[in-house]
Order: sequence, then C-alpha cells, then structure tokens
Amino acid sequence: MDRIVVVGASAAGLTAAETLRRQGFTGTLTMVGEELRPPYDRPPLSKQILAGDWEPHKATLRPEEALQPLGLHLKLGRRATGVDPVARTVTLDDGDTADYDGLIISTGLRPRRLPFGHDLAGVHVLRTLDDTLTLRAQLLAGPRVVVIGAGFLGSEIAATARGLDLDVTLVDIEPTPLFRQVGSEVGELVAQLHRDHGVSMRLRRQVAGMSSRNGRVTAVDLDDGTRIPADVVVVAIGSVPATDWLSDSGIPLGDGVLCDPTCHVVSGVYAAGDVANWPHPTAGGRIRLEQRTNATQQAITAATNLLAGPNRALPYAPVPFGWTDHYDTKIQIHGWCPPGAHIEVVDGDLRSRRFVALYHADGRVVGALGWNSPRALLRYRARLPEPTAA
Repeated sequence: MDRIVVVGASAAGLTAAETLRRQGFTGTLTMVGEELRPPYDRPPLSKQILAGDWEPHKATLRPEEALQPLGLHLKLGRRATGVDPVARTVTLDDGDTADYDGLIISTGLRPRRLPFGHDLAGVHVLRTLDDTLTLRAQLLAGPRVVVIGAGFLGSEIAATARGLDLDVTLVDIEPTPLFRQVGSEVGELVAQLHRDHGVSMRLRRQVAGMSSRNGRVTAVDLDDGTRIPADVVVVAIGSVPATDWLSDSGIPLGDGVLCDPTCHVVSGVYAAGDVANWPHPTAGGRIRLEQRTNATQQAITAATNLLAGPNRALPYAPVPFGWTDHYDTKIQIHGWCPPGAHIEVVDGDLRSRRFVALYHADGRVVGALGWNSPRALLRYRARLPEPTAA
C-alpha cells in the first residue's frame, strides 16, 4: 500500500493519519479538509472559545511543528466532491484528483437547519470555528438570544451565553433539555440548572417561524402563538452525516457511511468518527456516535485495520463515553442513558447535585451517568457489560 487518502481534516482524520505513521506506513499520505484551518478540536467551540476564555488557536489539535513529521500532503480549503471506489480516486471541488490504495472517510457532520430563517441576519448554526467566532462577535453586542434545540450543543450554548450575562431563552420540543441523551429525570435537573442561572425555558414547544425587519431576525414564533423577541438566534437541532459528496459513488450510505464491525466500507475504504455507522454488539443494531472520544478511538481502529487488511481486522465495539459542561457542572456518561430507562442513584443524591446514576433497560445496566462525580463514576463504569464481537 503506497497511497492513503484521508478525507476530513478532523480529530478523527488527524488521529487516523498519526496512527498510520506510528504503525509504519511510509507512503504518500494525503489529507483533504474543507476548511482552511488545520485540524482543531470542536468541544471548546460552544464553551471556552464562545465565552472568550480561549483564543481560537488554543483549539488547534497539533502545532505546525508537530504536523511536519507526519509528511502530510495537506489539501485544506478543498472539498471532496466524489469518489470512485473502483478506480480508487477521490475528486476535489477544483477538478483535481487524489489516487489512493486506501481511503479513510472522516467528514463528520453538517448542521441540521430549519426550513426557514437562515437567510436572516442574526440567525446562526454552530459547527465550525468560524461559526463560533461570528457568533461570539454578535454576542459581544449584548443581544437577546434564543437557542432552538436543547441537546448537548444547544444547552451548552445557552449556558455560555448566560455566562456572558445575556438574556437567553432555550426552546425545545422535548419536555426537558437533554431528554434524548439522559432522559426526563436527569433532564429536569438540567432544566432547573438553567433556570437557577436565569435562562428562560420554553419546553414542549415547536418553532413555527421567525419574524424579521429589514432582513434581520427580530423574534422567534412558537406553535402556541408566543413570540419571543430575539436579536440573535442559534439553531442547534442536531446534525446530519456529511455524505452528500458520496451520493453517486456506490459507497453504501444510510444514516452515515455504512461499515461492517471493523469500520470497513468497501475494498480499501474505511470510515471513522461522526460519519461512520456500524453494527455494535451491545447496542443491538447499527449506531453512529457523535462523541469526541469516539472520533479518536474509531480512527485508531480504522487506520489499524486498513493497514492490517480485512483478514486480520479487529471489530470496533467501544463502551461509549461523552460529557457536557454547563456552568460549574460536568455531566459524564458511559454507555447509553436512554429515555424510559430505570434510574438507580448509587452514589450521592439528586438534591445535592453530586451523584452517580445507573440506567437499567431490558433487565441490565446500559449506562452510568455522573453529575459532578468523576471519581465516583469510574467505580461504577465496571458495572457496564463489555461488548463482545458479534
């Protein structure tokens, strides 16, 4: 194998490149990235960088001097527009091509958008560092902020904006923030945490439209007739895998790039990170994991298996791990914490807001959540079943 192309200058893409070199690949290694920036970390975008606590360069994953030994052919500011898995060629938006013997797809996500409002000034999504810097500049003017979507990203943005002493309203169709991630019982604690810090909540409400004046948003209109004045609106209603460039390629697609248990897609092609969809033995079906830790772990597996070849490839079956920070609260999750699961508090208590809870579903422990309890959570991590290959 002489030529490997990594599409996606992301945390997963960079980890894949580093793994390939560490494991002895000495051939041509090309990385294609849609942004002009070298690979950077995304979790700080909605927190430290948006708050102004970090300068943008602090999110960069590796300094330039650390990238040089990798011998990367970096094609930044270039978008992959197609791949021919038979000819083993990636096509770029300027018409150039990159030939490969091995390909790793790590293109991540694109923000989901509402069917209205995104042509208005003051309406934002947050996915890239440039998105964050643009939003940060507008927050400095002291606007009234409405965040649509109370998942991890939207909830973090609301907390950050409130930390800047802004008027913040958080809107979601679910009964609590983080409902799909942690269920209603812990989700209600998150709601109360926001209320304690002065965030207005509009839950079980759907956004029906946006009002504007002279091309700029002035309000968010809800399905019950409520109109929330707004100078800045952030739409954080989830993301979709960035697979549009693969639509005519013959690469199997579903909710992401469809892989086998070893992250293998088709001959010579592997996928890693937010875009990868693979069968997980514990989850009971196919999953995608939009988690920072998964980006690194799966990229190591994908790169290792690409070099090893299909006959020696090992399955990827992690226990998921993710976290979110709100104000002075850190919530960490091992496994899955689905709505409807039975919650057992095994350390601390909910009222003290320092606890560990186990999530039970189908007669077994499927997840462990720690609220400001990182050390205690580690003790209960062992209660989760270790996946075995299918």
